[in-house]
Amino acid sequence: MTDQSGEAGFTEPPPQRLTTRETAERLGVKPETVYAYVSRGQLSSNRAPGGRGSTFDAGEVDALARRTGRREPAAPAGALSFPTGITLIGGDRYFFRGVDATELARRHAYEEVAEWLWTGELRPGVRFTAPAEALASARRAVGALPSHCGATDRLRVAVVAAATADPLRFDLSREAVLGGARSLIPTLVAALPTATEDDGESTDGAAPPRLARQLWPKLTGRPADEASLAVLDTALGLLIDHDLAASTLAARVAASARAHPYAVVSAGLGVLEGPLHGAASGLAHRMLTEVLERGGAAPVVADHLRTGRRVPGLGHRLYTGEDPRARTLFELLAEIPHAAPALAAARDVVATTARHTPLHANVDLALAVLSVSSGMAVEAGETVFAIARTAGWIAHALEEYGERPLRMRPSGQYTGPQPPQPLPTVVSQ
Repeated sequence: MTDQSGEAGFTEPPPQRLTTRETAERLGVKPETVYAYVSRGQLSSNRAPGGRGSTFDAGEVDALARRTGRREPAAPAGALSFPTGITLIGGDRYFFRGVDATELARRHAYEEVAEWLWTGELRPGVRFTAPAEALASARRAVGALPSHCGATDRLRVAVVAAATADPLRFDLSREAVLGGARSLIPTLVAALPTATEDDGESTDGAAPPRLARQLWPKLTGRPADEASLAVLDTALGLLIDHDLAASTLAARVAASARAHPYAVVSAGLGVLEGPLHGAASGLAHRMLTEVLERGGAAPVVADHLRTGRRVPGLGHRLYTGEDPRARTLFELLAEIPHAAPALAAARDVVATTARHTPLHANVDLALAVLSVSSGMAVEAGETVFAIARTAGWIAHALEEYGERPLRMRPSGQYTGPQPPQPLPTVVSQ
């Protein structure tokens, strides 16, 4: 494994420069104090373009803020931004701790990628095991749900049930959080109902199978072939983290309040259920199914455009070209014969939509190809997403636990009536 962050195709973003006023705001000091830091060698400055004032390196300012215990760095106008050493996205690529994430996911199992993200150490052959008490509690809770409940409903309930079985869940030490994470993820998988007789669980006392093999029978009744399992395992690794997506931000806010890891994961799952986040792959699944039924993408794409709906599975705000996660999964799916029809349908959707607007495939479309070609349910992609991202939420929780508590406290911009207002009138019934 090599660090490939310097390969051609990735453009490192230029360092952010701050004005004297912005630097003072980040440090919570007066502008005069900023220049005192410069004179003492604690900050370096450059002359601003045009010779008026000075500029300062944002990273250096943030480091000084942490050393001095001053205010946390302020977010840029209209955005919430803070340092993280987990995922970097740029140049239509993304990296886990500086290493190409697609290469990691292709070469290593999901558990190994998770360990790398959590600890910075690669542990070949690592497996996660569900503790008996937590698993029994999660299965009882999930089993009590109405039959119409979806996978995300079951996962949310399973997390809460597993938390109740862990009396040490409030221990936020690094060792305790990691131990809980290694137990929680396989518990979530094992708590889901099985779609086939072969539940993928070890019964002979041997080491548990890879998480992908445990998850497969929860998603489809079809037998698992090695090539398809490899795609699922790679998808799990690719989806572990993707910077500060909405669900990850929610998880970090919970961790900032010192919520325990189970509550952090619950916060992430709550946001993930939105149709614009984790559930997006289900829309792409339905679309691909319709394309296969109607014999081509043209009428399906036309229906979407006619009714003002977005064509699912296309476009990503962080990539100008094809989502690297989609590209990686498409390459693996192309080697599986039974995936050929769904893969051709996906490419037809991309080509047809390109006549209207140049959009590229994202990971939701690739997940849909996997789910459609493997006989999985519509929500299978969402399940894969949720299980995978749990490891990422834990990574961000670990990082956030090391920061000042409750640092993410934005101020509201009040737009209501200006005080003083009279007391409201009581409405008679």
